Amino acid sequence: MPMKLSFVDTHCHIHMEEFDQDRDEVIRRARQTGVVAIVTSSITRDGFWRARRIVNSYQGYVHHSLGLDPSIVDFKIAREMMELAEEYYDKIIAIGEVGLDYWRVKDPGLRERQKLIFIEWIKLAKKLDKPIVVHSRSAGKYAIEILLRYSATRVLMHAFDGRPSRAKLGVLNGFYFSIPPSVNYSNQKMKLAKNIPLENLVLETDSPVLAPERGVRNEPANIVYSARKISELKGIELKEVAKATTRNAEELYNMEFTA
Repeated sequence: MPMKLSFVDTHCHIHMEEFDQDRDEVIRRARQTGVVAIVTSSITRDGFWRARRIVNSYQGYVHHSLGLDPSIVDFKIAREMMELAEEYYDKIIAIGEVGLDYWRVKDPGLRERQKLIFIEWIKLAKKLDKPIVVHSRSAGKYAIEILLRYSATRVLMHAFDGRPSRAKLGVLNGFYFSIPPSVNYSNQKMKLAKNIPLENLVLETDSPVLAPERGVRNEPANIVYSARKISELKGIELKEVAKATTRNAEELYNMEFTA
């Protein structure tokens, strides 16, 4: 019998309404594909409560990460979400996604607010001893600089959209970079997956977006597309990718994932 491969979807949004009609089937397909754990990230207050319900429905399989959409540059809302993180710290396995989004936020003043909120999230992650999942769209260099300035540890750079040279400083400091199924058509993601050491890579789907095909809903079972592409780009066996990325995910989240 061939060895069953195990994968961890380190970042997605399985709690979102896009999955309300067939979530059980989506979870079933993920299990059949070899996905042993899913981390769903809530980035709004309503999303937090939706995620709590989903996590309770699939206990031990779906895990919860709490953050804030980086385009929300409201200090009051950020404080409310941070208070939720502190109140439910034992129910979440990570802070995130949080960070910088210079693609959507263009105004210099709002970018400064974004930075200040990001810094507070970094401090909270350290206080709660949680890993931090970072969104850094069109702002990878600046996000990594801030993370290092505030001594962040156990960092996941989610769907990093910069060049490998921009990622290098993060790699040197032990950051993880997650590769989504869009690596199948994104030259930028291919370059990232090829050049970042396997020791610094994990897998994600970012479901319902970043599918292996443009314009379709993504789901955790598609994690295998990420793994296969990494295998192809690095010239290594798929089982080596599965083993390494699962081990990396366990180290990042400081827990053992089992099916």
